[in-house]
Amino acid sequence: MEVGNRRRDMINYWYFFLFFVIATVFSFGLLAVISFIRYKRNDYGDKSLPYECGVDPATPTARESYSIRFYLLTLVFIVFEVETFLLFPWAIVHDRLKLFGLIEVLIFLAILGLGYVYAWKAEALDFRRGIE
Repeated sequence: MEVGNRRRDMINYWYFFLFFVIATVFSFGLLAVISFIRYKRNDYGDKSLPYECGVDPATPTARESYSIRFYLLTLVFIVFEVETFLLFPWAIVHDRLKLFGLIEVLIFLAILGLGYVYAWKAEALDFRRGIE
């Protein structure tokens, strides 16, 4: 392809560049207009304090740490939730997979069951407050 042909082909697409420029200018212009006309918030008194159903906040800041058991329980939940998504494709085509598909899903469920038993024995499924 010659250089002249490439240049002619690129000239045919000038409106994509024009659209990009107009969209960018419009976006920044809209942000500038909004910054001028937006409501200026005045934080005074109790306006900046957190509101918890009409009572004083339980903690002075939102930076309170949680027990590690909460995170472990969450990870275990995510693992067992993802396995349901892995079973959906098998459920759709199980009649075409015949015995091979059945054996594969039984192996998958056995490994998952072993993980569940391990999590149960390691007490990762227990969520007790105050125990780290």
